[in-house]
Amino acid sequence: MKARIIIIIAAAIAACTSCSKFLDIRAEATMPTAGVDYTKTENIFMPVSAAYASMRLSEGRAQNYVGVLEIVSDDADKGSTEADGPTVAQLDNFTYGPDNNNIEQMWNWCYDMSSAANYAIESMDLFKAAITSESGLQTVEECRGEAKIIRAFAYFNLVRMFGRVPIIDRSMSASELASVGVSSVEQVYDFIYRDLDDAIAVVPENHTDYKGRYNKYTAKALKAKVALYRGDWVEAASLADEIIASGKYSLMSRFKDAFNVENEGGAESLMEIESSDLGQVTGGMPLCYYAFIQGPRGNKEPFQGWGYKVPSQKLIDFLDSRGDNVRKSVTLLVRGESTPEGDLVAESCTNPYYNGKVYVPTSYNTRSYNAYGLDHNMRIIRYADVLLMYAEAMAQGAGISPKSGYTAAQALNEVRHRAGLADIEASLENIYDERRAELALEENRFFDLVRWGKAAEVLGPLGFTVGKNEVFPIPSSQRQLNPSLPATPGYTY
Repeated sequence: MKARIIIIIAAAIAACTSCSKFLDIRAEATMPTAGVDYTKTENIFMPVSAAYASMRLSEGRAQNYVGVLEIVSDDADKGSTEADGPTVAQLDNFTYGPDNNNIEQMWNWCYDMSSAANYAIESMDLFKAAITSESGLQTVEECRGEAKIIRAFAYFNLVRMFGRVPIIDRSMSASELASVGVSSVEQVYDFIYRDLDDAIAVVPENHTDYKGRYNKYTAKALKAKVALYRGDWVEAASLADEIIASGKYSLMSRFKDAFNVENEGGAESLMEIESSDLGQVTGGMPLCYYAFIQGPRGNKEPFQGWGYKVPSQKLIDFLDSRGDNVRKSVTLLVRGESTPEGDLVAESCTNPYYNGKVYVPTSYNTRSYNAYGLDHNMRIIRYADVLLMYAEAMAQGAGISPKSGYTAAQALNEVRHRAGLADIEASLENIYDERRAELALEENRFFDLVRWGKAAEVLGPLGFTVGKNEVFPIPSSQRQLNPSLPATPGYTY
């Protein structure tokens, strides 16, 4: 099933050429349409498939992603070597500015996704005008909703990273794009809410054709997460409760199983970004290098990578202080030790620890060059996250009448039980700690600290400056392309 959706995504890439810079959004304004038969229902998914393709992370983008979204936290260090990745080192110690290439590339990646999603959404109008069958028209609306989930994901990352950003939701000429100003944070969140509400209304609860496509519960989970950032506790609790009450998702029996390749798209997964080498040894493949760039540096091929985003000593000490041995054993690959599958992290490796959550056994790493982790899907939202979102929103006083019957404590302790830990009360501090332990190295910690108002306390000793580092600077290059973009307060342009 995984190979089927990846193959279709790869075939559809030609239908959507992504932009390399924010103002080069060819996919919206001048997208080629020749050769597309809009009367055929089998073509409807093609532009949506291309939007999925825009989400995958190439080598450089994967380095940008882990740098901007996780290495800035207290749970991860840069890793790699001292000389490698100087701009990632800037993120690690909060010395970055508007010219940091990693930040610029994250801006570009999000607008690439938005561009591809916009094209898919607008393509649905062409299919709607050409197709007459009721089932075909239903597919059109479902695919439109699917593309809106992808667009919402792009803008959720943009607003978390940059705060005020331009909303580009339609085809525009180059001159129009060059003058689009930023929208307020609340306006961006309202835009994300509308996209996800539209998706929830039309996207099916599950897809019968391609495993990995986003469904109604994906949209609900993403909106619940967005609601946490808005302090919209009732909305967050209600949506998480609906997912719990549906009975369609559950925790894997072992914590390790939540990250195994064979369990991708499984009972615990609500949103993933797919990757596959399609079983090929060489040639073009729809690959995501997220796992590869975190592989043990200096290890023996094919169990090796660049060694970025390594667990910090602060994270290790935190897990030890809790007796959190189950999650520690999965989260860490330890230099000088072998995995249960028999893969050795050699003593000669550059760093003492690596991210165990992206570990992929050698049997999967079949490509002839840079093979590690290319079959690993990125977990964006897991069911454990949904349970903890519910617990947090309820502990914040959401006050809903839950369909699931869950209390905040039940949701919290269900996550703890899998880790072999005893019940605790559902205080906010306990929930905050549980999020850190459960979701370590999954690109949540930095933004959680910011929204909890704890970033100064926790990250201040690492270089975080209050009133500045809560958001990243709008890249200088983008302000040169679009003079309407403001300077981000606290940064020197």
